[in-house]
Amino acid sequence: MEQIRLSGIKKSYGGAVAIENLDLTVHSGEFLTILGPSGCGKTTTLRAIAGLEEPDDGVIQLGDTTVFSRHDGVIIPPEKRGLGLIFQSYALWPHMSVAKNITLALKEQKLSASEVENRLTTALEMVQMGDLRNRYPSELSGGQQQRVAVARLIALRPAILLMDEPLSNLDAKLRTEMRAGLKRLHRDLDATTVYVTHDQIEALTLSDRIIVMNEGRIMQEGTPYDIYHHPANLFVAEFIGDPRINLFSGVVKAGRLECGDLTLPVRGGLSGKLTASVRPESINVSFDTKPHWLEVKVENVQPTGADTIIQVHAGETPITLLQSGFITLDVGAPLWVNFDLTTLNFYDPETTNNLGQA
Repeated sequence: MEQIRLSGIKKSYGGAVAIENLDLTVHSGEFLTILGPSGCGKTTTLRAIAGLEEPDDGVIQLGDTTVFSRHDGVIIPPEKRGLGLIFQSYALWPHMSVAKNITLALKEQKLSASEVENRLTTALEMVQMGDLRNRYPSELSGGQQQRVAVARLIALRPAILLMDEPLSNLDAKLRTEMRAGLKRLHRDLDATTVYVTHDQIEALTLSDRIIVMNEGRIMQEGTPYDIYHHPANLFVAEFIGDPRINLFSGVVKAGRLECGDLTLPVRGGLSGKLTASVRPESINVSFDTKPHWLEVKVENVQPTGADTIIQVHAGETPITLLQSGFITLDVGAPLWVNFDLTTLNFYDPETTNNLGQA
């Protein structure tokens, strides 16, 4: 296992800043996901680690080795960094069979024929493609091509894995299967892994730790639980979650946050203008009359199978709810909702920072 350390990394393209003074440590054996919208700097960060992009400034260390230092003039090329890479495009040689795609890098390492065959067989068994070793990429589905790319990494056995949106070309079912496969790969190889995606589901299900980026800067880093339940700012709160988080802005009066047509409980010590957030699944819902609960009207109902998204209005204030099960309701039907203080986060509307975060 190897630790990855980035210190003071900067990268611009013309006048556009891609990475702004980034400090980041990926611990040995950790699965770290860099999450963010297009253009936030996540792929540039990954490519800098791989040696495919040359930063304008800073230092990159892999284990005890400095692979990039602008100040010291150190630039170790990608092929000498001992990395395993999976890209969105899979990067398979079309004129080579599955077996040759997997073993090409092994043969360049001058491994014995028996060792190459052993690693090939093991890798193909792990991705359940032992009977397809002689096929060519054009004869494979997208999911099978992705598994070949994964098998190539398994055979290479690198100490560091870098993955750049490897599942974005797959359909929903294959994404679910491959998420499990990538998690298993990380565990089996015991490799330090950096995974780049804009898909929050991938980040929440795969990661030991998540870095949320925007405009070249880290917005928050933490466990999937903390990122989801305790967003550091409004950007993270709105970016994470499907359906999107509810935001209510108002003013604290008499110990309650008055937000137009609804009032919310407020943690002690907060005052003035605030923005509150609450996840749709964290709002208590009753289909029968509840004294002292807020009555709302159903605006839209979207069953998704296991869950149902219910959009309601309290006067002019829209609220999104998420309930377990397949639910059908008539538009205009009444519901009653209640807000639990323990599920609310509060933000300064000017700085957008979470007022409960250190």
